[in-house]
Amino acid sequence: MTEPTHRIGEGPATRVSLSLPAGTTEAIRARVGNREFSGFIASAVERELRGLILDEYLTDYESRNGPISEQARLDARQVFDDVFAEEGTWPAAG
Repeated sequence: MTEPTHRIGEGPATRVSLSLPAGTTEAIRARVGNREFSGFIASAVERELRGLILDEYLTDYESRNGPISEQARLDARQVFDDVFAEEGTWPAAG
């Protein structure tokens, strides 16, 4: 895998083709309108990536140190959210 050029959420916009169920598309447009559609999708994808990155970290941590409690998992998610909300940056994927 190559090193990313941009961090998650950074860099110029890139046009991509995306297929969604009609009901999902209609629900998004009803909520945010046509002008904010792309921004909504970008935000949703970034949230999903943040969750995946945290899950990968926790899996690695548990493989090295053993299982953690559900409360510790929730605490880690809150710390992760707080840190990246303050910094306004995303870790690189991978």
